[in-house]
Amino acid sequence: MSYGMLEVLKGIDLSVAQRELVFIIGPSGSGKSTLLRCCNRLEDPNAGTIIVDGDEVTARRVDLNKLRQRIGMVFQQFNLYPHLTARANVTLALRKVRGLSRRDADETADAALDRVGLIDKAQSYPAELSGGQQQRVAIARALALEPKIMLFDEPTSALDPELVGDVLTVMRELKDAGMTMLVVSHEMRFARSAADRVIFMDKGVIVEEGPPTRLFKRPKQKRTRDFLRQVEH
Repeated sequence: MSYGMLEVLKGIDLSVAQRELVFIIGPSGSGKSTLLRCCNRLEDPNAGTIIVDGDEVTARRVDLNKLRQRIGMVFQQFNLYPHLTARANVTLALRKVRGLSRRDADETADAALDRVGLIDKAQSYPAELSGGQQQRVAIARALALEPKIMLFDEPTSALDPELVGDVLTVMRELKDAGMTMLVVSHEMRFARSAADRVIFMDKGVIVEEGPPTRLFKRPKQKRTRDFLRQVEH
């Protein structure tokens, strides 16, 4: 994946298994977020193939609406509509994309909000919610479409430290429920405890990958060791 002469991803070769939580770490500018955005075609890679559940995401005539129902994404910024309640933010895609009736969309939205612990805030507007609650509404919005995989791009980096825990708890519950997840984050403690596999990226390539117990304690590559030494002190 290139932007003009700038090569952002240099031949990524990666497989993610069903129900696996894969955590991607690395310095700013290493290509982590671009990799996620290619997975649901928010960015169009210049070359290569991305396949999800047997279907080619990078096919020329892929239905992007259907694709993005199967691949949920949660961003650093919550991207909620300020003039809509939490429930209305969740139902919008259900009605516009899936064509559900208002009643069915409301029921599905309420189930998703309940799943992230916010059913009591269904009628609240974003300005009435904390940052952590807004991010959980954003997660509920993605979950309501019943995706096969969830992509998380720095989901806690815009939050005050005391609000991070609630979002990570929801992510851990998703993993326990069997959701396939690809997570870009600097939450190293969460990576250690929740990830099945950790990928370290730098300068557009995968430098090293492995289970968190090995990668954090005994990284094989000097670049990985240097990065971990910086972020852990």
